[in-house]
Amino acid sequence: MAIPVLIIGRSGTGKSRSIKSCVGKDVNLIRVLNKPLPFRGKIDGWFTDDYQQVMKCLLASRAKSIVIDDAGYLITNHFMRCHANTGGGNGVFSLYNDLGDYYWNLIQFTINKLPGDKIVYFIMHEDKNEAGDVRPKTIGKMLDEKVCIEGMFTIVLRSVKEGDDYLFVTQALDGAVSKSPEEMFESVKIPNDLWLVDQAIRNYYEMEELQNAETK
Repeated sequence: MAIPVLIIGRSGTGKSRSIKSCVGKDVNLIRVLNKPLPFRGKIDGWFTDDYQQVMKCLLASRAKSIVIDDAGYLITNHFMRCHANTGGGNGVFSLYNDLGDYYWNLIQFTINKLPGDKIVYFIMHEDKNEAGDVRPKTIGKMLDEKVCIEGMFTIVLRSVKEGDDYLFVTQALDGAVSKSPEEMFESVKIPNDLWLVDQAIRNYYEMEELQNAETK
């Protein structure tokens, strides 16, 4: 059973920036959006926004840790491609069902089909609902009610920027759904460094720690 990890945050708070520390490490990257990374260096991987291709990439990855950057755009791109052809009534309802089903299936695939020594990071934008809760950004209330995305993850980190510091919030704070197992991280706020996060998770669950070796 692989471990999925959810990372949420507003634009500019360092979600993709956190991957910088993974350059040259045993990490693969799946880019849902074909945009440049905000740092120098290369991380081997793929560009696709097709769910089936994402799952094939997860299976094909030789790295023990895999990042799906801009994972929320799997939902957005699916919606934008299909909504004009749905018509109304049952067509719209069916589309929103599909949006939930596809993303739910991807998370379940990660958990149940990948080896137990794998960690997969889902990076998404955040949104605030009417109650003031900060949650992963999706499309439409129907999807939020159908699939409580954050409930499928044991570890949810929120990226924030305080002054010149980029941080991850590891526990519930300021209305966010951040959470992690007790004593996995040293404090509620930790440096925005995905490699350090990966090592902390592997140490906590007594998984083999990764080496600083580039994966082809």
